[in-house]
Amino acid sequence: MSVSKKVLILSYYWPPSGGSGVQRWMYFAKYLKQLGWEPIVITVDEKQAAYPQLDKSLLKEVESIRVIKTSTQEPLRLYARLTSGSSQKGIPQGEVNTKSFFGKIAAYIRGNYFIPDARKGWVPFAVKAAQKLLKEENIDHLITTGPPHSTHLAGLQLSELFQLNWWVDFRDPWNDIFYNKQMRRTQRSQVKDAQLEKTVLQKASGVITTIGGELHNNLKEKAPQQSFIALANGFDAALMETITANPVEDAFHIVYTGLLTQHQAYPAVLKALGQLKGNRPIRFSLAGNIPESILVEIRTALPNIEVVDHGYLDHATAIALMKSGHLLLNFIFTGATTQMISGKLLEYFATQVPVLSLGDPLSAAGEFIAKGTCAKMIENDDHLTIVAFIQSLFEADKAPLNKMENLSEWSRKALTERLIREVLF
Repeated sequence: MSVSKKVLILSYYWPPSGGSGVQRWMYFAKYLKQLGWEPIVITVDEKQAAYPQLDKSLLKEVESIRVIKTSTQEPLRLYARLTSGSSQKGIPQGEVNTKSFFGKIAAYIRGNYFIPDARKGWVPFAVKAAQKLLKEENIDHLITTGPPHSTHLAGLQLSELFQLNWWVDFRDPWNDIFYNKQMRRTQRSQVKDAQLEKTVLQKASGVITTIGGELHNNLKEKAPQQSFIALANGFDAALMETITANPVEDAFHIVYTGLLTQHQAYPAVLKALGQLKGNRPIRFSLAGNIPESILVEIRTALPNIEVVDHGYLDHATAIALMKSGHLLLNFIFTGATTQMISGKLLEYFATQVPVLSLGDPLSAAGEFIAKGTCAKMIENDDHLTIVAFIQSLFEADKAPLNKMENLSEWSRKALTERLIREVLF
């Protein structure tokens, strides 16, 4: 085998795209470069992409990375315009709107005509750019990361044309993603999607997943002879060290960051917050993609609590907000309680702020959270335990630290070192 240390990465999401999905391979590329490898990224031109949000602050993390941007043709743009009035908003993350008649029609179209997903129009452009590169340069390693899982179809084509060590990275489930059940897919569509997934799993050199849980185990059942490695999303220790905590002194500060939808059990926490006993002021800060309807619901449920909507924040500012909290909230998606450990949880733990997550305590995420000295995963219907945990922090004279042994093993750099040892051997 050649001794080339070049790695070709196909990722639809790349800075200036924002959100958690882009950060996984952005950081792997950053630390591959620092560790003596040459990552080369093929992605979509952001002027043609339908990114849910932008975060231009992430561009500084990848200034030294060689990036090739391509055109794309996406039915997603028309879908987005029909559902939101803007071709730039993309498809809402984590939910499918089926409440209205048009929402049901749109869900049917999305589930049966965008297989495996609405970004599949990028595949021929990604393949063309990769073919040119692979013919001109000595590259042995190929990574395709999804969602969108159509990216793996580009890898499938390339693996048939070139001799490559091709690993597929699953940040989320493919055919088993929880919101597929809402998309009114026909039996034919389900079979087609499942066959595409199975072919990719079997033809790849190996499969990378986020750490543990149902996602990892389900994929292994579909391809039992395949090589698997679980790599968490991790946290960037270098970034964490540069951001100074600025705690709120005049109130008990609760923070939630990220996506929030009707498919998460936030009402259970709203009910608990309404029953806290004491005269201490409370501030509830939210940052991320929070629909106005949910913000109205929160403010209505908590008339005596200061609710602050920060909107979407760049990554560093979001971490500063986390560090300012006395309690960080996390809500596992209904239907996805056992699938994975989110990157947000790793960043929450890196701040050492206490964490309350609602979900299955016996899941991979639940077992991870149990390792913290001041963190709990609680079922959303266990009202008394939720209230007791929040009340104990509310009454504390000094906010306790949430520590975890060997947390450094979850840093982005440490995980990249594992990637090199176990995938780019």
